[in-house]
Amino acid sequence: MDILFLLVPLSVVLALAILGALAWAVWRGQFDGVEAEGQRILEND
Repeated sequence: MDILFLLVPLSVVLALAILGALAWAVWRGQFDGVEAEGQRILEND
């Protein structure tokens, strides 16, 4: 039962870190133009 006092806050911190990384990627534009990358590989250089 004592391990829950460690695991619950640790899981909350991990979830917040994942959400923070996702928000950072969205704000930095990592998901802009996703369709263009799929078309880029089909073009001849």
